[in-house]
Amino acid sequence: EMNYEISLKGIAGFGYHGVMPEERKEGQYFYVDVDLSTNLNELNDDLKNTIDYSKVVEIVIQVITGEPVNLIETLAKSISEKVLDLDNKISEVKVSVHKPSAPVSAQISDVSVAYIAKR
Repeated sequence: EMNYEISLKGIAGFGYHGVMPEERKEGQYFYVDVDLSTNLNELNDDLKNTIDYSKVVEIVIQVITGEPVNLIETLAKSISEKVLDLDNKISEVKVSVHKPSAPVSAQISDVSVAYIAKR
């Protein structure tokens, strides 16, 4: 078996997610990491035999820039499920959504939530 992990880090998109009114009005950048596990038994240096990660990036951007939600937990779950549905060669996906501009009462470098979906 040829088991691979493919990682995409820091996919950036502007969205209007959050509970606070100013988040819905002004928006902010969200950054997403995707780690997916796949078994590539048929790998022969051809894109069709692996995961087209440009399509993974498209899914992430669609969700970030799409309908606003309250929680980054919701974003992480939605992205995870859509990525898992992209290709049946994907056995597991972990999506971390980072919200470095989260409205908290102290200086903070990052807030993130991860969701793991398995086939």
